[in-house]
Amino acid sequence: MSDADADPAPPPVPDPVPDPAPAPAPRRRASRADALRNRDKLVAAARAAFTASGEAAPLEAIAREAGVGIGTLYRNFPTREALVEAVYAAELDDVTDSAPRLLERSAPADALRAWMRRYAAFVATKRGMAEVLRAGWDSGRIATPDTRRRIGAAVGTLLARGAEDGTIRGDVAADDLTVMLLGIFLTAATGDGQEQADRLIDLVMDALRPQPDA
Repeated sequence: MSDADADPAPPPVPDPVPDPAPAPAPRRRASRADALRNRDKLVAAARAAFTASGEAAPLEAIAREAGVGIGTLYRNFPTREALVEAVYAAELDDVTDSAPRLLERSAPADALRAWMRRYAAFVATKRGMAEVLRAGWDSGRIATPDTRRRIGAAVGTLLARGAEDGTIRGDVAADDLTVMLLGIFLTAATGDGQEQADRLIDLVMDALRPQPDA
């Protein structure tokens, strides 16, 4: 048989294609989730520390309370000012967002009372960071938040719902109540703390109830 009559050689069998390497995206997502959790823990620990000890609370103690190293703290917040700004922003978000949440599960008057207690805690935390915040706002290093408008909107929502169901007077301006509460809680912070704040909240709630016709 001639070479021309011979069967052609079979084509070479290609090497098997290896399975693709697993995508690293899940690991990246997990790492990002861990980083966000660490940041949240640092903000929570700093909030407690600044409220209890003021803005000079040791950063090492804050990191230790959050369960992370000091390097993790500095990666998230390069300066004490950055940490104070983050705590204030988180507190402002929480106190303003809490008004509709409280109204979902409580009667308007009860929601207003509970919100006042939350606002008292907000004022106490802000008081512990006052000097750093003021310096940052004055210099422009910390963005000036729209605190008064946002707090006033939360108070206005609570007052409006109370007026609708007849448990809160309808002639109270949200800004007036906000200013009064701020003065009360700043003063109470120098006295016997939450116990005095609770007594003052009782007085405010009495004043907010509709008065019977004479």
